[in-house]
Amino acid sequence: MPKIHYKGRDVVAKKRLGQNFLVDENIVRKIIALAELEAQDNVVEIGPGFGALTKELASHLPTFTAIEVDKTLAAFIRAEFPQVTLIEQDILKTSLSELAAGKKLKILGNIPYAITSPILFKLIEERAAIHSAILMLQDEVAKRLSAKPRTKEYGILAVQLQAFAEVEYGFKVKRSVFKPKPEVDSAVVRLTMRQHTNIEHEGVFRTLVRTAFRMRRKTLENNLKEVFELRGVSMDLKRRAEELSVQEFIELSKAVQWRTDTQVV
Repeated sequence: MPKIHYKGRDVVAKKRLGQNFLVDENIVRKIIALAELEAQDNVVEIGPGFGALTKELASHLPTFTAIEVDKTLAAFIRAEFPQVTLIEQDILKTSLSELAAGKKLKILGNIPYAITSPILFKLIEERAAIHSAILMLQDEVAKRLSAKPRTKEYGILAVQLQAFAEVEYGFKVKRSVFKPKPEVDSAVVRLTMRQHTNIEHEGVFRTLVRTAFRMRRKTLENNLKEVFELRGVSMDLKRRAEELSVQEFIELSKAVQWRTDTQVV
């Protein structure tokens, strides 16, 4: 496993934690600009690593919170940035709602590829506590998150995220600005949480979207009929899932009914 040398310390990049450390200060500044931070913001950094982003945040904010699961890196952040409140645990086990404490969070982080989806859905689940999230993730995933209807990238991830957040593709980040260098390029996206949606039953909505995209070449009717009762639905179900806007999926989720032999999930 590759070693990274920084300020007299050697740290092994742990593959199991998806550690690729950002080393380009220009990219850091672009991330900060996209976040549109103010001194009074309640900011949480996910996975500070060697502190490239942490250092810049510290120059803008009197204090903020960082969440780091790696014990060695957590000790480094504590030593280098005493003004940072360091939580040493897995982000997936951290209550963002408790961290908000009534003041919505702005979240920033370089997200490990292996747990991108769980982190995204955690943010959606706790969106009432979050204003926005600026995330570095795999470029392919970033394009899927921000995809529009009738494109090959548009699918389950785009619909389920865009229903709950405004998704903006910020900018691409070349793999060469990381140590160790990952195998693919990254990108930065901004999610601004929608505090109000027209979704009546989130379980129905999630299942509908997954089922609609189950076989992309099939029509909505063919994909949905085994799970949902479709009688009385006024929407044209001869279309394919990729043709529907996010709002149309929301409206369709209100119109369908579970089949009597289907369990709500």
